[in-house]
Amino acid sequence: MGIPSELRDMWVANKNRSLLIASPAEEQKRLRTNQCTSEGVRAGFKAAGIGCVASTVPTMVAVRLIPWAKANLNYTAQALIISAVSCASFFIVADKTILACARKQSLLLEKSLKQER
Repeated sequence: MGIPSELRDMWVANKNRSLLIASPAEEQKRLRTNQCTSEGVRAGFKAAGIGCVASTVPTMVAVRLIPWAKANLNYTAQALIISAVSCASFFIVADKTILACARKQSLLLEKSLKQER
């Protein structure tokens, strides 16, 4: 007992096609969303790289020169400090960039709707 192979193949072939057809406005909205997301990811990676370098230098200097840090910060702690700064800067900058882009897009959409009236 199970699903006959003909029905299964038909269902798998139609799985990606939707019965609903997107309007041009929805297509534009999806394109703008993808653009904002990729812009945010790019900005986040740049910020993560800068944050990584900006946290690595003082961490390494502190471990070499400050007696407390030399005694208490092992390799794992150093890696956690650097990666925490990198991850936090990525997510904060990506989120802010995506929100700013979305805000800009909604303002442009409002202006274009006002001009049409």
